[in-house]
Parts: sequence; structure tokens; C-alpha cells
Amino acid sequence: MESRKKVYSILKDLNIEYTEHEHKAVFTVDEANALDINLPGKHCKNLFLRNRKGNIHYLLVIEDHKRVDLKNLAREIESTPLSVASEERLFKYLGLTPGSVTPFGLINDTQKEVEVLIDKDLAYGDYVNFHPNINTSTLTIAYKDFEKFLKWCGNKVRVVLI
Repeated sequence: MESRKKVYSILKDLNIEYTEHEHKAVFTVDEANALDINLPGKHCKNLFLRNRKGNIHYLLVIEDHKRVDLKNLAREIESTPLSVASEERLFKYLGLTPGSVTPFGLINDTQKEVEVLIDKDLAYGDYVNFHPNINTSTLTIAYKDFEKFLKWCGNKVRVVLI
């Protein structure tokens, strides 16, 4: 099943309501912010990271305006140095391509190998926005439903201070 359709099917099965916003393809936060659409709630960016050995992978979900100090993050999660993982690893673990990194890619992580790191400030918003595994659309969902989706995925989830 096409990855995008799989996202919609899972959200339906979990009784998660969403609002879909179609738009031109965007590859960066700046491009997304330049779109003339009003997305309610927190705007997110997602980084796919790996540790030095490349044997542990993380999906970092943070507010789009925040900058990440990978050295501090590595210390906080007690990891070896972190770096952005390659396109090949992104596709291998989450079935995604650059520009469409999203927590919804966790549906493709059948072995539950990717640990999710959530910016603590996201929990203080009512809604969050993510691509449905393709960068020509954005879905707005309630944060509590995002937590329900993460629980369904079964990956390890940790809240971090960014």
C-alpha cells in the first residue's frame, strides 16, 4: 500500500481526526513557512539522527523554529556523538526520502529500531503538524492523538529538553 494511504488508514483505524492541507512540495522549514496556508498548532521539524557507530537511530521531533545542539542532545540522551543519518538509512528505517521526514514514517519501522525524541515544548500545544510521508501535504492532528499514534507504533519514546 502506498505509504501516504497507509497513514490515512492507520489514523482512521485509531479514530484520529486530522485536517489535511495540500500544498506544493516543500523540502525545508523555510519553504514550508513561506506557504500561504494557516496551520493551527505547533509547526514541527523532524530530524533523522544516528549515533557514531550507526547502530542506534533517532527521530527528533521539535518545534520548527528551534535550533538543535547535537552535542548537548547526545549528552542528554547519554549517546555517543550524533549526526544526521544518510538518505539511505532514512529510507531503510522509515521508508522516507529527504523533505518528507515525519513521525508517520514510523509505520514503516516494523522492527521498532528507531527511538523517538520529542521536544518537551510540543506537549504544551493543542495541535501538531506533520507530512503524511509525502511533502506535498501536511496533516494537523491533536497532540493527544499524536501520543495515541506513537503508542500504537510501539517505538521507544523520550521527551527531551531542546
